[in-house]
Amino acid sequence: MFSKLERKVAFRYLSAKKRGFGSVISWVSLIGITLGVTTLIVVMSVMGGFHETLLARIVGMNGHVVVYHQNGAIKDYDFLIDKMRQNKIVTANAVAIVPIAEGQVMASARGNNTGAMIRGIRISDLLNNVATTAKIYGQPLDKITDGQLIAGASLTRNLGVTMGDKISLISANGATPTPFGAMPRIMAYPVMSSFFMGMYEYDSGYIFMPLETAQKYLNISDAVTHIDLFLKNPEDTRTVVDSLSRLLPDGFIIRDWRDLNRGFVGALQVESNVMFLILLLIVIVAAFNIVSSLVMLVKDKSRDIAVLRTFGVSRRSMMKIFILSGTSIGLVGTLFGIVFGVIIAIYIEPIRHFFQWLTGRDLFPADLYYLSELPSKLVLSQVVGIALLAIGLAFLATLYPAWKASNTDPVDVLRNE
Repeated sequence: MFSKLERKVAFRYLSAKKRGFGSVISWVSLIGITLGVTTLIVVMSVMGGFHETLLARIVGMNGHVVVYHQNGAIKDYDFLIDKMRQNKIVTANAVAIVPIAEGQVMASARGNNTGAMIRGIRISDLLNNVATTAKIYGQPLDKITDGQLIAGASLTRNLGVTMGDKISLISANGATPTPFGAMPRIMAYPVMSSFFMGMYEYDSGYIFMPLETAQKYLNISDAVTHIDLFLKNPEDTRTVVDSLSRLLPDGFIIRDWRDLNRGFVGALQVESNVMFLILLLIVIVAAFNIVSSLVMLVKDKSRDIAVLRTFGVSRRSMMKIFILSGTSIGLVGTLFGIVFGVIIAIYIEPIRHFFQWLTGRDLFPADLYYLSELPSKLVLSQVVGIALLAIGLAFLATLYPAWKASNTDPVDVLRNE
């Protein structure tokens, strides 16, 4: 692609102290591309980590497909679950079908109060689903019996309770009518275990209990609020939703995890795209610096260009010389950016702890970002795409200066010498 002469002249210009890598603008271009590629890789890795971790934990807590009833409660849920399992499509895609009794309450203990969501679930289902994505403290889950609770670790800390202490649950559901009006339902249960999922929203706001306990408390005996279906492939929900729509009678509402978290998923995608476009500007600015550097190099080397042209170097070769010079800056900057970006993305959590220690501030509060640690997910195709984009922009930045160099008239230049 490039002849020996073209390579020699191009790298001679790059090694020149006055221009090439020795010039301030070229160094600014190199550093700009390095910073741009590094930032793009780190930010896109963190955004990808956020997206994957949040969705995994949200979907891990809730089903991939959820079945509701328009009346609010589903009776004969065991019969419906058996009916679902007899469906070939559901059987082929679902790994678990879990009945859930859920309701909002106020949790109170030791003078502290906080809002919470109670979730009644069979202990066997809890062991097979939530327990696989959470750390469990206190009594083992298979020892939990009717009337005992499993609360989020942050919730127990906020209420100031330890294992064995009781939490009072206050709910308007199933309120008792009295001559003075409806009285909220208040019952106290001991907390025997706690869980830590690493997602602050769940760790601070969820309480699990045996399904029978929740049914009694919510006053929905022999009924559940919804049925969760966990699938082998969370991305392939449409076939199951369509099959259930045909299988279940009127009155049932079927939603998948995208429908239930549409705003959240959409916001993550929009934020990721916007961040990519904003950070891409860093690389574009660095590419414009390459244009400035090469234009000045062409002007400075106009006499050399004229001499080379008189010795028979073609316009095409002159153009390739300056394309190689400018693209080399972009290539070196991209390589440095990839190295720094991958290292930072891999060690993002230790780096965060170091800067927290250095500044004495919490740079990633769990109650704001819903996660207890900064996630990162490196995607090879994404890194390659960013690298190709940066090199491509650097290449495009060289076209005008290279064209200008190739169109230099040696007669005019040498006449003015």
